[in-house]
Order: sequence, then C-alpha cells, then structure tokens
Amino acid sequence: MTQPRQFVIEADGGSRGNPGPAGYGAVVIDPVTGETLAEAAEYIGVATNNVAEYKGLIAGLKAARALVPDAAVQVRVRMDSKLVVEQMSGRWKIKHPDMKPLAAEAARILPASAVTYEWIPREKNKHADRLANEAMDAGRRGKQWEPSASTAALDTPRPSTTADLPPVSGPPGDAAAGAAKARAALASRPGATSPAAPRVGWGAAPDLGAPATFVLLRHGETALTPEKRFSGSGGSDPELSAAGRHQAERIAQALAARGTIEEIVSSPLRRCRETADAVAARLGLEVRIEDGLRETDFGAWEGLTFAEVRERYGPDLDAWLASAKAAPTGGGESFAEVTRRVAAARDRLTARYAGRTVLLVTHVTPIKTLIRLALGAPPEAMFRMELSAASVSAVAYYADGNVSVRLLNDTSHLR
Repeated sequence: MTQPRQFVIEADGGSRGNPGPAGYGAVVIDPVTGETLAEAAEYIGVATNNVAEYKGLIAGLKAARALVPDAAVQVRVRMDSKLVVEQMSGRWKIKHPDMKPLAAEAARILPASAVTYEWIPREKNKHADRLANEAMDAGRRGKQWEPSASTAALDTPRPSTTADLPPVSGPPGDAAAGAAKARAALASRPGATSPAAPRVGWGAAPDLGAPATFVLLRHGETALTPEKRFSGSGGSDPELSAAGRHQAERIAQALAARGTIEEIVSSPLRRCRETADAVAARLGLEVRIEDGLRETDFGAWEGLTFAEVRERYGPDLDAWLASAKAAPTGGGESFAEVTRRVAAARDRLTARYAGRTVLLVTHVTPIKTLIRLALGAPPEAMFRMELSAASVSAVAYYADGNVSVRLLNDTSHLR
C-alpha cells in the first residue's frame, strides 16, 4: 500500500492595525529534509490578524494539495495562532461570523483525517511570518507579493537537522524521492520561478523579522477612576473596584479567545497586578513585574481631582501643563522623568521579548508615553489621547528600529 505524502505547513498572518493593512504567508516543508517545497503570500487589504491567519492556513493547505493533486497526503500544520489551531482542531467553538466561512473553506481542502494542528511559539514560525510581512510591505507600495522578490527562505534558513519537525511514517527514501518530484512539478508549472538570489545594498529588504509586540492594557477601574482623581505611584495603591474586577474578567476572556499573548508583564501597583492576575489565570501564564511600568508619582496631587488641584496648586498645575520638565507639587515626577524610566523599561523588554507578543499591564502615563515615543510626537501629545480603564493599545517594535502603532484605546471587549 502506498504511503501518503507527508508535508509540514507553517502559516501566519498579520495586520498592522488589527484591523488594518493585512497579509499572510505560508510555506510547505519536506519533513525529512527540511527543504522548502512551496511558498505563498498575499496582501489582502484591510483585515484583522485572525482573518489573515486563516487566509495563510488556506493558502498553505492549497499549496500542499497542489504539489501532489492526485496522491494521498498527510499534513501537519504548525502555527503560532492558538485561536486557529484550537478552532481547527475542534477544541474551541467558532463564534465570530468572519471566522466561520474561512474555517469551513480550510476544512474542505483536505480530509479532516489528513490534517493535524500544532501550536508553535512565534520564534519557530519566522519563515511564514517573514512572508506575511513581505506581503504587507508590498501592499504598502501598492503592489502584490512576488516570489521572485522574496528573501524569506534566505533570511530564515532551515536547521541542518529536522528534529523539531514532526516525525513521518513510511520509508525516508520514499519521502525524499517524493519531495524531489514535488519540486520538479512545481518548477514545471506555468509562472513558476526559481528562488531569488539574495539582494544587498539599497535593494535589500529591511530586516524586520517578527517584531516584539506589546499589547498595552490599562488596569481596570478603582474607586478613584470614575471620579477622575489623580492616582499615581505615590498614593494609597488602591485595589480594583467591583466594576474593575468585571472589566479584568472581560479582557481576560477576550485575550484568551484571541490566543496571541505569550508573556505577561505588570506594573508593581496593586490595580495592575490584580488585572494581570485575572488574565494570567485564564491564559495559564505567570506574571512578571517591571518597576519601570509604574504610574507617575503625582506628589501632593494624589487623590485629588483636576479642579481641586487647580484650586489649591494653580501655578504648579499651569507649569506642569506647559512643560514636560515641571513636576507636580510636593516632589512628584515630571513627564520627562517618567519618559526616561518608561523608555528604559521599553528597551529592556524589547530585548527580552524579541519576536514575541507580550501583554504589558500598566497605567495611563506609561501607555501614552510608549505611544507618543513610537509616533515621535511631542510631549504635549500626552494631553490629546483618550485612554479608558481596561482599554487595549498595541505597539510593534521591529529589529531594524522601526515601530508601528497598531491599536489605541480599544474597549470593544467591554461592550
């Protein structure tokens, strides 16, 4: 009896804005030799991360099917999207209306018995991630991704061993021979191109890779939040209110459904730790504390409303509003001091979590500071951003120094 052909598919998708300009990438790999047999990528316009990831899966399955259209296949799909892996494995229900037709399309390409799904960390999905980023870069230029211009395979070479790839059943010689035939078939297809030579100098693609993506979560409400009182790191360190605890549960639910968070880092203050703990309990992750993410010390203004500060400390408030170097009354921190602290924390965290998606549970000022720095905006931009309790923002930091603000003040999970 002829053994089915074995393939590994790695797929990914991304959106610079979620929703925003989106693209996907997929690669079909020989599990014996580790060689790339086929690549696919496409810019798909404005879409969410999840839609792009499903599109990548579909493209990968179609590419594997096209390699041996008349033969039985056995495919292992490897993705860093827990949502797609769990939904396609049948362990999570598919509730979102945008996901249902995509999942159904993926399921029709190959028999369910021929496909298994495996979650992998993002750093093990670099090839597909790079293809998705190439597709999004092409879309930004008003073009579509072209195989002849891709450097994804060159920038993310396969290891010399295939120990990290799934085992195959059947004689290795048969699989290797089949892979050679598949490559020959691909080369003979209309429009097929050979791998491009690496480009250098001004023609080279930017070294983006997988960014360190910070999902910035402002903590849930405390008793001081609805009254809009200054609540920093120099006050009483309030706990979450009943409303705040409910908000923490809602965001925990939403992030679990999204399935992209790999690490959780929190400010040391109680309201953030309680919010982070709610998410961590749902995701099965630990919470690390980063002191650089604490809120501003508002000095003598702690616990007061803006009107009360205006009445008691008017000249100091005017100075604070006019200059990032002015500190709140009574030894508080200036925005300039907070910026230095937050920027140092950002640098530590981007180095530690390169290529990973990390939830940072923090406060108004640190989040606005990270957004402002990413945009290259002046300090006064801090006063022009709205940031609600339990809101989500996101910033991606690439290896070449580029930064992309992907989201600001999203509260859809609370509705």
